[in-house]
This record gives sequence, C-alpha cells and structure tokens, in this order.
Amino acid sequence: MNMQTVSPAAQTWLTPFAPRPLLRNGHLQTLAGNFLPRNVSLPEAESLQVEVEGPVAGPGSGYGPSFVLCHCHWQPVEVRARRLTVVLVHGLEGSSSSQYMLGNAARALAAGFNVVRMNMRSCGGTDEICPTIYHSGRSGDVAAVLAEIVERHHVESVALVGYSMGGNLVLKFAGEAAAAPPPQLKAVVGVSPLMDLAISSAALHEPQNRIYEWHFLRNMIARVRRRAQLFPEIYGSAEIQKIRTMRLFDEHIVARYGGFTGADDYYHSVASSQYADQLSIPTLILHSADDPFIRLLPSTCDVLAANSNVTFVETQRGGHCAFLESAGPGYDGRWAEKTLLGFLQEISDGS
Repeated sequence: MNMQTVSPAAQTWLTPFAPRPLLRNGHLQTLAGNFLPRNVSLPEAESLQVEVEGPVAGPGSGYGPSFVLCHCHWQPVEVRARRLTVVLVHGLEGSSSSQYMLGNAARALAAGFNVVRMNMRSCGGTDEICPTIYHSGRSGDVAAVLAEIVERHHVESVALVGYSMGGNLVLKFAGEAAAAPPPQLKAVVGVSPLMDLAISSAALHEPQNRIYEWHFLRNMIARVRRRAQLFPEIYGSAEIQKIRTMRLFDEHIVARYGGFTGADDYYHSVASSQYADQLSIPTLILHSADDPFIRLLPSTCDVLAANSNVTFVETQRGGHCAFLESAGPGYDGRWAEKTLLGFLQEISDGS
C-alpha cells in the first residue's frame, strides 16, 4: 500500500488493506461491495429540505426553487453542538439510502457524532422538489447544507465525507473555500473520488466497463424522462434518443441543462483535481489502483502526495468504493469505513 501521511499520529488509525482472499480484483471488489448484504440499524431520521437554487424560468412560465433532502441523526440536544457533525454525500445515481451511506451513518452515530445523509438534487425520490439536475460541479449544494445545519443547530465542527461523485463535490468545495474555509469545517474525506472526470469518463466506456456504463445510463435516462414529464418547459426528450455513452449524456444533458458549453468544458470546469494543491484543512483520500473506472492522473496523485494537509492512500486492490477485507469478531471487513471513522475520531479528539 502506497501512502502519504500527514503525521506519525495517523498511523494509529491507518492500517494496511488486505483484500478478502476471493476478492482480489477490482471488478469482484466493486460488485461485492455493492451487493453483499448488510445488517444496519439506524434510528428514525429527521428530514431537512435545503434550498439550493431559486426559481427556474421556463419559456412559458416558471418553476419553483430547487431543494435537496437530507436525513439527519442528532445526538442529544445538550451535547449536539459540541459533537462533530458528519455530512455524507453519495455517488452517481445513489441516494441517502445507499448501503455505504447507511453503514457510515451507523458507525458515526455509534462513535457519538451527528450525521447528515445528503441527497444530491432529485435523488432519493425528490424529483418533484428539484427542477434542476445534479452533476459533479454542484459543490455549492454542499455549502448550502453546511450553512443550514450550522445555522439551525449551531454545530461547532463539521466533516464532509463523499463517495465517488460525492467525493468530487466535497473536495471541490474544500478547494474553492481553501483561502477562507468556514470555521466549522474541520475535515474532508473522499472515497474513490471522481477527481479527474475526463479520464474517468473515457475509462467507463472501455469494453470491460460497459456493464457499469449501461447500468448508470439506464437509471440516468429514466431520471431525465421523469423530469421531462414533471418539468416539460425545461426538458425535452428528443436528445435522449442520441445517448449511448456517458460522454454523450454529459454532452447532451449535463452540458445543456447544467450551463456548460459541452462535455469537455464540464469535465474541466468541475474537476476537484484542480484544487489538489490548495486543500488547506485535514483531508483523507482513499483510492484503489484497480478501481475499474475512476482514474486519477499521475499529476493529481503527485500533487495530493505533496500536500501536507492531505493523507492520500492508494491501495493496489479495493475496487470502486468497496475495500472489502476479511471480517472478524465485531468487524464487518469494510476497511474504508473503518479507516475514515478513525480519521474523523482523530480530528474530533484534536479539535
């Protein structure tokens, strides 16, 4: 395992990753991480809607503002403000109910933290409250959620944790705010983060990865069709017939409805890799060299490793957002979740 650590203290929570004996390639890790059942129990969540964009004007009439829906789990009110609040952000076509979101929430709650499971725009069954689309550049939505929970609950410390596309969102936000980050923001974590979009989009179209591309596209096209029914004055359906690849989706849907000139403009504009040297708060990034479709450019890895605020961990095995090792008594073998919790506990203890 190759790693860059920020201090010797990091070694108390950062342990080598050893993949499960039968899961020694990226595809097996990725699929097992997605489909292996979990036994997760969470208390009932408090729902929180956060406005992220104002009304959207259509050719004939306007639609209302866009909201994202969060599911919040709070520690008792007498200690809530002092406890670290962990904001979890899912990946492409995920939601606040994705298994890794629930698993991390349960771990963080048990550790005494507050937890906010954030849905991206229109995810988690929220199409009706969000006329606008989500994409990898919506770091402002993360900022809006952070500001809302600080205002409502006066929390003193917040950590942002993002998986895949969500990892790009939280890292982009941290990079954009690097010169003057919110005083409550204490840490950022990206698990298999989509930091270099162009190379990762191309990787998703490689023959061995087409099954992943088809899976994403099927869900994303269905989402666009729903939006065309809900908001016909914004969305058309003719362009959907042209889409056969993720790049074409980004060209005809994300660029058109997200305000970019094309897919290349989108990939370049929103990539959090452009902020890799500017990250100014404690940051943990977990990436596997055998991730089937998330690729980091060598230059990005070099910059991350050179930034003293970043703990950049690249494992040789682990797949995409999986990192499954052998389970044992009291341990489910989900190394990434164990590792990021250890990092957050270190941050919390030191704040």
